[in-house]
Amino acid sequence: MRIIVVGAEGDIGRAACAALGRHDIIRAGRSRGDVIVDMADRASVEAMYARTGPVDAVVATAGAVHFGPLADFTEESFLLGLRNKVMGQVNLVLAGLGSVTDGGSFTLTSGVLDRDPIRSGAAAATANGALGGFVTGAAIEMPRGLRINVVSPGLLDVSVPRYGDWFPGHEPVASHRVGLAYLKSVEGALTGQVIVVG
Repeated sequence: MRIIVVGAEGDIGRAACAALGRHDIIRAGRSRGDVIVDMADRASVEAMYARTGPVDAVVATAGAVHFGPLADFTEESFLLGLRNKVMGQVNLVLAGLGSVTDGGSFTLTSGVLDRDPIRSGAAAATANGALGGFVTGAAIEMPRGLRINVVSPGLLDVSVPRYGDWFPGHEPVASHRVGLAYLKSVEGALTGQVIVVG
């Protein structure tokens, strides 16, 4: 399979690429990769698909959100995550409907915070919930046997040195297990599912 992995250089992206390593992976990112893409910019996403040509699967493991105390949030604080993490991944699907081969798949990424929140994580929880809703609604309208799922991982073990203090009491998830969720979504038969790895 030819698979685009957007956000391939992040912790989650590396776990996905490791699990999907037997396939032809096209690594995409905002600043480095085989192809450069800003998924929050629909024109940039369309240019990425024009460059890559047809693919069998698209995996999105990127998306910025704002973290901070709820009392300090503004509309713009929330819109960062909605524009980037949510609409960025939605853009990958909408612009990619004609570029993914028959029976192919899209795999998006949300996260643990909409089901197990932390302080300062309201925007991430909002974005994660929105992605779950999008996948559920989009799955019943996907053309040509295309499938769509979203992986919802907990805090990865490799991310603990950077983010562990924000997640008191959360048990880290093995990166290998997170990678397997992407393998299940890409090579399996599921659609419209939130694949929880926690």
